[in-house]
Amino acid sequence: MNRVGTSKLTMSFLYVLLTVLAMIAVFPLIWIILSSFKSSGEMASNPLAFFPKSFTFTYYDRVLNNLHFTTNIKNSMLVSLSATLITIVVSSLAAYGIVRFFPKAGKKMTKLLITTYMFPPILLAVPYSIIIVKFGLVNTWTGLVITYLSFSIPYAIWMLTGFFQTVPIEIEEAARVDGAGQLRIFVGVVLPIVAPGVVATAIYTFINTWNEFLFALLLINSSAKMPISVALYSLTGSEILDWGEMMAASVIVIVPSIVFFMLIQKKIAGGLSDGSVK
Repeated sequence: MNRVGTSKLTMSFLYVLLTVLAMIAVFPLIWIILSSFKSSGEMASNPLAFFPKSFTFTYYDRVLNNLHFTTNIKNSMLVSLSATLITIVVSSLAAYGIVRFFPKAGKKMTKLLITTYMFPPILLAVPYSIIIVKFGLVNTWTGLVITYLSFSIPYAIWMLTGFFQTVPIEIEEAARVDGAGQLRIFVGVVLPIVAPGVVATAIYTFINTWNEFLFALLLINSSAKMPISVALYSLTGSEILDWGEMMAASVIVIVPSIVFFMLIQKKIAGGLSDGSVK
């Protein structure tokens, strides 16, 4: 067999292997989705069955109406959007300032900022809880958003620094010659160029805050203010765990972020590649 035939055989084997691995990885998610449409009797009699005998939305009706998950979804949207908006505004200004005004010190600063991700969240749980208690922000969305910002802003600055470094200084100088001020140059010239990177950073921040669980569990103790991740965990505290409701709630929590990520993954990949600095 020649080299071309061997190469095609190898590629075919790799595609088959990757397809099998992808099916194994996605199987639990598909099983959860299908199980959420089973009837209560079918879930109790044959919970391991893959396909439901009849599709029903009973569990979704219970989760959204009886368990008031719509309120938890609104809470998560409010917290995630607030944290994402503040992160993008602050980190964009900080990253641009580092690149244009403090290039040498900026490299050391960004490395220092990214070290915040070296510490696991559970290690910082006690210090954060003490600080939030002292400021009287327990069981408030403000305290939760501030906690998320302490993690998301350093990482966003580190990411956006690479994007702003790709903007040629000659473009800004030409705009300055035309009479544009520094703020106008930043908003009207620089930001449109790095828009893919800003979008990628915003999406990454939103997904992280939407799925965050530990600090939401520690800082929010009111059911009316719980994010959706904590509301899902609260189902395990009931005396009798209804697995149908758990499946439906899990789908509501996980699937939207997965679908959203699949729709915009090309923009994320494009933004990240545009921001890479050789």
